Amino acid sequence: MAKTKAAAPRKSTAAAKPVRKAARTVARKVTEPKTARRLWLSYPPEHIKEPVIWQMSQRFPITFDIRQASVTDKIGILCLELEGASKDVEAAITWLRKVGVRVEPVELSALES
Repeated sequence: MAKTKAAAPRKSTAAAKPVRKAARTVARKVTEPKTARRLWLSYPPEHIKEPVIWQMSQRFPITFDIRQASVTDKIGILCLELEGASKDVEAAITWLRKVGVRVEPVELSALES
């Protein structure tokens, strides 16, 4: 009977080679062009103590910048700049009007534009 050699155990090459990560396919979102709108907001007395701007920022994917504000016990006046997708900015403005905030566009002077 012929003597056979025992097969040598195979060495794993996985440890020697770096593991290649699979290329991730990222779906690109079609983004709408962003728009920025400056607005004057006037709050009636019943909304002075409510966090209306915070509520708006939680409901809509927009950013805001408070440009100027004056608040008393009787009225709140705020200059706000909203930025985001056009449809989101318009939806936020509609929502502000719905909750009772008066919204008017800021008229820019020739020097500011």
